[in-house]
Amino acid sequence: MPPAPASTRVDRWAWAVRLFRTRALAAAACRAGHVKVNGERAKPATTVRPGDEVRVRGEGLERVVDVRLAVEKRVGAALVPACLVDRTPPPPPREALAAVRDRGAGRPTKRERREIDRLRGR
Repeated sequence: MPPAPASTRVDRWAWAVRLFRTRALAAAACRAGHVKVNGERAKPATTVRPGDEVRVRGEGLERVVDVRLAVEKRVGAALVPACLVDRTPPPPPREALAAVRDRGAGRPTKRERREIDRLRGR
């Protein structure tokens, strides 16, 4: 592994540790307010250092990771655990998310569809 700098940009770090597929997606998520560093909304140029907490919200769940190593180049999947500590809470069980409807009860009403969407996190 190459020597790591003391700090790096949050968009570059999130891309390097595979939280995003491209750096452009990481920067767009920062601009949209989906990335927080130590509880504060992060711009793409916000610096991260070892010990910082990064929260990334996307696709219905929020990932919580601690920075272990500030890297700027994309690392292989096997090296990601050396760069971060994943503290993401486990997702709720699928049974808790399932909306229970009586079989043969017909098409759901608008209220029931909204409840189903809320349970699914939409």
